[in-house]
Amino acid sequence: MVRSGHGGFRNFKGSTVIENMANYSAEEIAHLKKAIDKKLARLREDVVELREQCKPISPDNAIGRISRMDAINNRSVNEATLRQSENQLKLLEKAITEIDSKDFGLCRKCERVIPYGRLVAMPESDMCIACASK
Repeated sequence: MVRSGHGGFRNFKGSTVIENMANYSAEEIAHLKKAIDKKLARLREDVVELREQCKPISPDNAIGRISRMDAINNRSVNEATLRQSENQLKLLEKAITEIDSKDFGLCRKCERVIPYGRLVAMPESDMCIACASK
């Protein structure tokens, strides 16, 4: 990237990428930090609970055959939810560490600014809607 005359950077495609402080106001960044912290706290609690629910079902448990099948099915659903939650947790932790960088909020594909509303809804987003839907 090369510094352009507009206070931003010009990417290899020739479009101007604006530095982070021009992308979002200090108030918006503070709001995003608070939202990310809140989501992180909730997800950490969820992950602990899901790990507990994913523990193996003891064969000596005195439950019926149908109940055991239900428990196994529920466990596999919980394992999928756990993987999804752990992945989102990693993405949110990455977002909170990068929120003050000049690249935060820039789409990793097209390098345009991700709309603030998208980051409010999904602060872990690293792509704009157009690139994410391709």
